[in-house]
Amino acid sequence: MIDRYLVRYFLGIVDHGSFSAAALHCRVTQPTLSAGIAKLEGLLAQRLFDRSARRVRLTEAGAQFAQHARRIEAEFHAAERAVQAASPRALIRIGVAPAMPTAWLRAALSAARQVDAPERIEIVEGRGNELQAKLDRGRIDALLGPMDERAAQSDVLFEEGYAVAMALDHPLATRDAVAADEIATDTMIVRRHCEALPLVSRFFTARGVRPFMAARTVSDDRAAAYVAAGLGITVMPRSLRGADMAMPALIGFDATRRVGLQCHADERTRLNKSEGYRAFAATIAQRAR
Repeated sequence: MIDRYLVRYFLGIVDHGSFSAAALHCRVTQPTLSAGIAKLEGLLAQRLFDRSARRVRLTEAGAQFAQHARRIEAEFHAAERAVQAASPRALIRIGVAPAMPTAWLRAALSAARQVDAPERIEIVEGRGNELQAKLDRGRIDALLGPMDERAAQSDVLFEEGYAVAMALDHPLATRDAVAADEIATDTMIVRRHCEALPLVSRFFTARGVRPFMAARTVSDDRAAAYVAAGLGITVMPRSLRGADMAMPALIGFDATRRVGLQCHADERTRLNKSEGYRAFAATIAQRAR
């Protein structure tokens, strides 16, 4: 009996031209792939490849088997599609809190899609406390965003502070840090979903700073666009910094946030087995580093 993985190893070599390239494509080591081809040749009692230092070529028996292998693999794919169409796909619900970099999320979702995992990913947006409540009740399976004190240390990806986002042509843009009184007359952009907004408000109020608010937005991408255009300045986490803005520190404002990817306890084992979720989590962790 010929197992499917042997057919995939064989077609990997045919399509990619070498044992090493086929091993990368099939996500196995080259010795494992070579052993698989040796097993396949033993089952067929035929040599399928002529190997040389420069290239790998199909034998006559290999060329004949390739035609059947294509049909076999095509039937496997057709069977999988038919079953998946008839059965509901498993769902992974990931809550995404505000103030998470859009570029990170885009890269993570792209990575999850590329592994062709059978699960369907659903993104649930909301305020951090709302999503935490949904995670606790099992209404989402994981939460990407600021972590509270209940989160395990292993779930935390990084800790960061806040800074003053301003346009590159702002008079203070080249400074490493600015004081509240230096920006007291600046126009402000309010990030309404910022988890640190109450702290920011109290910080400026305590120093007698009551600026004009040019915009109030729940979109960090839009807030960044307003800042880059020079409409105003705002306080935001450092991970949201764009190439078209400066972010000097705000002297005396020492608040930080811990950001991570937290799983519901009952779903941790399932998520750890999911290639799609693992690709999503690994990409977020890579961006955080």
